[in-house]
Amino acid sequence: MSARRCFAALLALAAGVLMATAGGPAAAQPPGKGPPAGKGPQAGKGKAGDPAFAADRDGFHYLLEHRKDIRRTVKDVNGGVVTLTESDDPAVAGKIREHVSAMHARVKTGNGVHYRDPLFAEIFRHYDKITMTVERTPKGAKVTETSADPYVAKLIQAHALVVTKFIENGHAEVMKNHPLPAAPAPARKQP
Repeated sequence: MSARRCFAALLALAAGVLMATAGGPAAAQPPGKGPPAGKGPQAGKGKAGDPAFAADRDGFHYLLEHRKDIRRTVKDVNGGVVTLTESDDPAVAGKIREHVSAMHARVKTGNGVHYRDPLFAEIFRHYDKITMTVERTPKGAKVTETSADPYVAKLIQAHALVVTKFIENGHAEVMKNHPLPAAPAPARKQP
């Protein structure tokens, strides 16, 4: 599969995640299925109506193509993760910072990507429960992503691991669907 098609699939998955997180029609669909084109709450923000889509897709593909030049660490913290993604190649480091900035903007607005993957659809469905801070480093970016909601914290941790798998496995990993973590059991009422 071409890099262009893989990136398009990733962005479609993320878009589905964002639509699902907004509680729109995607939330009622089975995992991996989004609303019909133009029917979700993010209608008009997808490929055709999203001026950042092409740049975000191209940046993501660039990073996949240069994944051997990328180092990434993920540390689980209370409520989420701290990630450090860097490269000794200045061009790759710059693309890391661009990509992180673009994804930060998408999390803040709920305008997600890669909705065909159930994990991305679910995390963007809860975008309003995510706190994300980005720190530029000389070689990339450090991101702290947390939530006070225990389920969303698990989603954040699962997403961080999948992004690491993207770097390890490239396009083959992007094309996979990734499972959702188990939701916390509801609290029992005392008799």
